[in-house]
Amino acid sequence: MELTGRVILVTGAAHRVGKAIARTLALRGARIALHYHGAEDQASRTLQELLALGHEAHLFQADLSRAETAERLIADVVAHFGTLGALVNSAAIMQRTPIGEVTVSQWDTMFDLNVRSPFFLSQAAVPHLVREHGAIVNIADLAAFESWPAYVPHSMTKAAIVQMTRGFAHALAPEVRVNAVAPGAVLLPEGWDTESAQHIINTTPLKRLGSPDDVANAVVYLLEADYVTGEVLIVDGGRHVRK
Repeated sequence: MELTGRVILVTGAAHRVGKAIARTLALRGARIALHYHGAEDQASRTLQELLALGHEAHLFQADLSRAETAERLIADVVAHFGTLGALVNSAAIMQRTPIGEVTVSQWDTMFDLNVRSPFFLSQAAVPHLVREHGAIVNIADLAAFESWPAYVPHSMTKAAIVQMTRGFAHALAPEVRVNAVAPGAVLLPEGWDTESAQHIINTTPLKRLGSPDDVANAVVYLLEADYVTGEVLIVDGGRHVRK
């Protein structure tokens, strides 16, 4: 798929991995719909950075934890750009939730944003993507394939994203391709200390942390790879092959 001129919606694009994805796609010539929720200042800075480099981009604010928001966001993007060629479901939340301490509120927050939102965004985007022979890339997580005792609900949401990717890929072929990236340690959770970070480095076969750009480059590959669908590309420095 040619990215130049393609309208791509990136959710959670104000900062961190979402920002890297939006920036990398813009550098490849895509027209970027930058979604954000509460990080207005960061989203505005991201927008100005792209505009200053001569890229076409526009901000879209939406609280994706609300059930009715997905269809409205897709409609707003299409109303502004006139089309939609690809969707990158990056917005998500990761909370430390040891067994015995998980609350219903935490559970609902994670499943609402991490699972329900990308499902209904993708569903709402389908008619537009079919017309454009477009693509969807979901951001999963290495946690979908490993057991993390302090992050069980989070891991469950990302396992759901893996299955959603496969199901949508089957249902939407051949018109729309659907893939996912499963990052490992490309950005550590906020609050992690130096010792914890060094432990991750020491136990990663490539002996380093990744970067948001590693994820962004994987997204570009999956958008451009016309004979790849239903794939989950793990980007983790080899952590998943340790055992």
